[in-house]
Amino acid sequence: MIAIQNIHKSFDRKSVLQGASLTIETGASHIIIGRSGCGKSVLLKHIIGLLQPDQGQIVIDGKAIVGISKNELYAIRRRIGMLFQNAALFDSLTVEANIALGVREHRLYSEPDIRKKVAEKLEMVGLPGIEPMSPAELSGGMRKRVGLARALMMEPDYILYDEPTTGLDPIMADVINRLILRIQETTGVTSIIVTHDMVSAYMVGNAMSMLHDGRVIFTGTPDDIRSSQNPLVQQFISGDSAVEPVSEK
Repeated sequence: MIAIQNIHKSFDRKSVLQGASLTIETGASHIIIGRSGCGKSVLLKHIIGLLQPDQGQIVIDGKAIVGISKNELYAIRRRIGMLFQNAALFDSLTVEANIALGVREHRLYSEPDIRKKVAEKLEMVGLPGIEPMSPAELSGGMRKRVGLARALMMEPDYILYDEPTTGLDPIMADVINRLILRIQETTGVTSIIVTHDMVSAYMVGNAMSMLHDGRVIFTGTPDDIRSSQNPLVQQFISGDSAVEPVSEK
């Protein structure tokens, strides 16, 4: 379980998170929605320890991670995979080298085992045999899937997805959504998915939270969010720009 407790974060006096609190249950596929710039990606980066909050705490399976040593943080990170919004592949490395980077850095497996695991993860994401290719040779959807294969290499307990379908056509977005579902079903991993794509959210999520003005204003099931009477929630999920802007106050 991941507990996000009263997280505050500002950048150059601009407040992004203002007391965000949220619990991610083990085994869930938890969607975090909200408008662009509301702090969704910033919240993910706090979970994985790439950012430190100005105030508050992140607790992962009973272990508070804010303020712990680098070695302790690295041990936590080995249990977490992340698919970055733009895949974050290294253009100077082959697909194989990108996927294997983490396990090579940590010297977790022998070279023959690494090559075998890379092949297994590429097979899992539907891209067998592309190890020698460079990221420049890949389409946007292929880059996303290679990024996901890299996230899976450490056999994580948690996978964080930052806008997994952004920039993809509807068919490739559906491929990514189905892949997220299959990984969830076959591995039992806990998934945290940041998105503003409600088609994707309803398809892959069994729990949803909405972030607004740096705070979580709603948490529930997909059915709960559809029936929510909160005008901010309804304005977002309907995506109707003709609706007058509303305030929580």
